[in-house]
Amino acid sequence: MVFLPMASAYSSYLLAFQPGSGLLISSESDTKSMACQGIDLLSTKAAGNGHGENSSYFDGWKAYDTNPFDLRHNRGGVIQMGLAENQLSLDLIEEWSKNHPEASICTPEGVSQFKRIANFQDYHGLPEFRKAMAQFMGQVRGGKATFDPDRVVMSGGATGAQETLAFCLANPGEAFLVPTPYYPAFDRDCCWRSGIKLLPIECHSFNDFRLTKEALVSAYDGARRQGVSVKGILITNPSNPLGTITDRDTLAMLATFATEHRIHLVCDEIYAGSVFATPEYVSIAEVIERDVPWCNRDLIHIVYSLSKDFGLPGFRVGIIYSYNDAVVAAARRMSSFGLVSSQTQYFLARMLSDEEFIVRFLQESKRRLAARHERFTSGLREVGIGCLRGNAGLFSWMDLRRMLRVKTAEAELELWRVIIHQVKLNVSPGTSFHCREPGWFRVCHANMDDETMEVALGRIHDFVRQHQQRRVKAERWAANRQLRLSLPHHHFSAAHLSSPLALLSPQSPMVRATS
Repeated sequence: MVFLPMASAYSSYLLAFQPGSGLLISSESDTKSMACQGIDLLSTKAAGNGHGENSSYFDGWKAYDTNPFDLRHNRGGVIQMGLAENQLSLDLIEEWSKNHPEASICTPEGVSQFKRIANFQDYHGLPEFRKAMAQFMGQVRGGKATFDPDRVVMSGGATGAQETLAFCLANPGEAFLVPTPYYPAFDRDCCWRSGIKLLPIECHSFNDFRLTKEALVSAYDGARRQGVSVKGILITNPSNPLGTITDRDTLAMLATFATEHRIHLVCDEIYAGSVFATPEYVSIAEVIERDVPWCNRDLIHIVYSLSKDFGLPGFRVGIIYSYNDAVVAAARRMSSFGLVSSQTQYFLARMLSDEEFIVRFLQESKRRLAARHERFTSGLREVGIGCLRGNAGLFSWMDLRRMLRVKTAEAELELWRVIIHQVKLNVSPGTSFHCREPGWFRVCHANMDDETMEVALGRIHDFVRQHQQRRVKAERWAANRQLRLSLPHHHFSAAHLSSPLALLSPQSPMVRATS
């Protein structure tokens, strides 16, 4: 709650604004009413805004929720392009499920396992699940790294995994360095309940937002000068929102830096299986095995999930894989607060162990992601809109800098509001990803069918062409105005002003003919 002093004779009163509620209340009357509702009974954390739900990133979701697009029932609604979901290959999982009813304990073919699975509650997880997950993680990374099932720790999605690592690796007030732009919900996942800080490593468009050692050192030294204890570095590889991968040399540099400064390196690799074009994906697991085997592995941790590569966010399967025995033990104890259901583990253990299916699924998923990416980005190019060149993920980093009124964060949000409320597309502004360069937007395109994507592209085409037409008109008006201002000013006599010729426009050929 934010209290605002009133500039009036009643300055002893306060106005209280409840973020997200639209309520403006007086502190002497309505606050008592809110207290009666139990607001004053909540903890500071529960009543606060640390969740970050009032950011533009989540505001776009709310706009969609109030008016969702539907091909048959609401074609004028908002199209959801702010949610990174992979819905392009769910039919393959559905087909596998139909062909393997024994994978479910709720079918005649699988009910013999019902009692064992229904009563299983060991927070280590089903042994067959951890084994299948370790095998799958190696498969996704092209067999170039191996994973030990005993180091696989379950969590309620990648959100729970990130928070668990934050609790394990840092104390309140300590910080992790994160390259910008970065996933907006990291502020919630890592900071809200743990109390740690995220400090930006500034990256820029002139080198495609690549992380450099110079930028890392600058961020690290800057934090130290401010008296902030830096406990680690957090990266996403592949990047969300850029859709690019971190190269081998950069990963080796990060592992070396972490070792030299005794800070942790957390690599969020939840899009590892969604790399659809060259260059090939490189995992930190491969780098510490092959490139910097001498680095301190106790400082290396991986976050993974089945929400993106498999398109199963509702299963809430997150994985912590740490090379640090103490972290594995502590994270496993903490996993009691966010376990994956034993029924889900049982089903996934069966599916992930089907190597033939996994190979086919990963190949087909990458083919479909590549096709969708090409269709969408080529559609943008048709109206002169570019994107950062990407080869991974479920989205594109769209460049609308030329459409800004001025190059400010405020102008970016103005444009975003037009796109949300007039064009009816929920895209995410770069400012919500902590991008310092206004005009970049993340746009998700793997969470919809082909027809919906074409509708979205059509809306973008119409909007950009209208914007271009308005700009041409404005430029012509400005040019004509400049021309008029540049014409010489003549002094005319009263007799001349009374002449009919004087009443003609200065642009008239008759005037020029008599001069």
